[in-house]
Formats: sequence, C-alpha cells, structure tokens
Amino acid sequence: MLAGGRNERLKQRLDPYLQRAVQPRPLVVAGKLTRMVGLTLEAVGCQAVIGGRCLIESRLGRPIEAEVVGFHADKLYLMPIGDLQGLGPDARVVPVDSGCEVPVGDHLLGRVLDGAGNALDDKGPIQADRHVPLTGSSINPLSRPPISEPLDVGVAAINALLSVGRGQRMGLFAGSGVGKSVLLGMMTRYTDADVIVVGLIGERGREVKEFVQNILGEEGLARAVVVATPADNSPVMRMHGAMLATSVAEYFRDQGKQVLLLMDSLTRFAQAQREVALAIGEPPATKGYPPSVFARLPQLVERAGTGDKGGSITAFYTVLVEGDDQNDPIADAARAILDGHVVLSRELAEAGHYPAIDIEASISRVMVNIVAPEHEQAVRRFRQVYSSYRQNRDLINVGAYQSGSDARVDEAISMYPQMSRFLQQHMHERVTWNDSLAGLAAALGTESEV
Repeated sequence: MLAGGRNERLKQRLDPYLQRAVQPRPLVVAGKLTRMVGLTLEAVGCQAVIGGRCLIESRLGRPIEAEVVGFHADKLYLMPIGDLQGLGPDARVVPVDSGCEVPVGDHLLGRVLDGAGNALDDKGPIQADRHVPLTGSSINPLSRPPISEPLDVGVAAINALLSVGRGQRMGLFAGSGVGKSVLLGMMTRYTDADVIVVGLIGERGREVKEFVQNILGEEGLARAVVVATPADNSPVMRMHGAMLATSVAEYFRDQGKQVLLLMDSLTRFAQAQREVALAIGEPPATKGYPPSVFARLPQLVERAGTGDKGGSITAFYTVLVEGDDQNDPIADAARAILDGHVVLSRELAEAGHYPAIDIEASISRVMVNIVAPEHEQAVRRFRQVYSSYRQNRDLINVGAYQSGSDARVDEAISMYPQMSRFLQQHMHERVTWNDSLAGLAAALGTESEV
C-alpha cells in the first residue's frame, strides 16, 4: 500500500510533463526570400511571430540572422541584424525561435558587449547565469516603492539644485559639442551606485574605446557593464543594444542592488525605430517620425525606476536636440515621459562655463519629495536671484542699468559672481552631497547649512 501510494503521487507529478512531451510539435517550414528593398527583406512560405528570429542562407556559406518586424498576408518582413553580403534571390529562410533572450549575470561586470550579448573585449566568451527576454517584464505600478532617497551624483549643480532620487529617470538634453559626454563621464565616476550599466547607442565607434579607457578606467569598469552598438550597426542591432542595457540593469536591480543606467542616446534609439518603421511602410507622422517611435520610447523608459525587490535603476538618457531646438519631436516626447531634465546650454559652453547646465530650463520633478524644506527654500531663492540677473544681463553689461533702481537686481549683481563659481566644476573634481549643500549655502551668503 505504501509503495502504491508513492507511485500514485509520482504519477500525478509527472503527468503534466508527459502530456506536454507526447503532444505533436509543429514542424519548422522553411520559406524563401522574394524581395529586398533597402534593408527590408520579404519572405514567403514560412511563419514566425513579431520579434522572432530567422536564418537566411547566403551564398558565402554563412547564415544571415534577421528579425521579424512585420507581416502582410503570406509575407514576412525581416530586418537583418548583421551584414548582408552574399544574400541572393530565393535564399532559404528558416525560422529559428519565437523571441530573443539575452545573457545576464554577475560575470558581466567589467565586460563590453555588443547588442546581441557577444563580447567586444578580449576577455573570452560571456559567462551567463541565465537568459532573460530582451523586452523585459513589466512591474505592477502599485508594486513600485516611491522615490524617497536622494542620490549623490558628484556634480554640485545637480546635487544641490536638481536633486536626483534613487530610481528617478532623467533626461540630459544637449546639442553637439556642449559637454554632454564629459558630464556623463563625471556621473559615471562619481555616482554612489553598486553597478553602472552604460549603453552607447548609435554613437561614433571611436567613442567606445575612449569611454572605456579614459572615462571609466579600470576602477570604474570593474563595477560596470558596457553595451556598445555604434552607428555602423543595423537599426535592429542599435535598438537591441538599448534593450539589452536595460535588461542587464533590470537583472542587477532584481538582486536588490542600486543601479545607475546611462544611455547615450535615446535619440539614436528613436532614429533606429524610425528606420525600421519607414522601411516596412509605416507612414511618417511628425517630422518624419512614425507613430510607433513614440510608442516605443515609453516602453523602454518605463523599465527603469524602482523595483519590487528592494533595488532601483536610476537612469540618465541623453537626448540630442537638433539645432538646439528644444521642441524637437523626440525631445518633446522625452520630457513628457521622464521624471525631469537637465538642459545643457551652448551659450554657457561657448563662454567656458562647464558643466554648461542651464539652471532656469532644467528641473527635477521628484526633488520636493526627497529634500528637506530648508533645502527646497534655498533652491527657490537661488533660482529667483539667478534669474533676476540673467533677465537684466544685457542692461547690466552695456551700463544702462543704474544702481539702486531695483533692489532685487542690485542683490543679484552682488551675488552673481559667487553663484556662477558654484555652478562651475572641473571634470576631475568630485563634489559630494554634503559639500554641494554647503556650497549652495555659501553662494546664497547664509551661514546655516541647507
């Protein structure tokens, strides 16, 4: 009886697995390539789901990997992930899986990867603890803890006037040549975080090695993971690079760690999605950007933030503003979905004021929830005095302003030099949270700390 009872329990446990094992599996049916327009491939005779992978036989003897990005009737629209050399008409197309999974694990620390999770450095193959979906998994918004703890990023102007909380998502809005990469490097070296994940998406290839060697260095790389998909990668690979960096950050967040995610840039991710969407026939909507671009942005950004297991992802996304136009479609969409933005000014950069942060145009939306009331009042006073000087600067510079005409402007003139010095910081200088608050109090001429 005892043996019979054990056998019955064992049978109950194995039944579900046995039933799945004897179920007929669908046969993989190969199709063929019928058309290629630009980077878009059309295949017939096979079936696959959106996001699935296919292998296309080339005449060079090596398969070409492609991702399913659309379909119409019996046609599949594919976008290649790598090089297209050797591709010819009627090439055989074989679906290989229904989705993409990427390697994650503690062994990624100190490594440089491409968008597919392969090693770009010379440290051997990637050792993965497990594989997770590239698109991540959503978190119930009610399960996310509120942002309540400030994060020290090592930059005085941000610490004191644009305080960032752990789990916040900030945008870094800048044109070309105004110190965006230098500011990112400062935050990479000085931010108080357990793990740093850097996504270099669609940028110049030479910047990858410079960032790893000159900005991160050996000490910084030891606690960092770098995902690099330069501009010469396919649009699908550039998108995968951004999603892979986010998946890696999610893994460490789920381990209860405090993660800093730096993505340069969100604009290149949007441009890659635009290339894919236009190639498969989606009509442009706003300045050449199809609607799917504006749907993809929040899907990527919402994956960052606080987690339900004690960890957090504090994310900084750089946004390139074409011609310094802050109303660029991507910049406008990013402002709506992020928790704040830091704007870099070309005027300040040309005057040698670094970091060239435009305090008047920048804001942190969660600052009121993470700083003391005295700190908030000091920031409000700083902005008022600073803005008074900037608004009357032209009159002051040409000598048209008469001293005593306005008490607020007189105060601003006397305080501006010290305030300007407080906002400037050398790239190799770290200013801690406490030192930032002390500097703010000194700039305002108050003895008590904020």
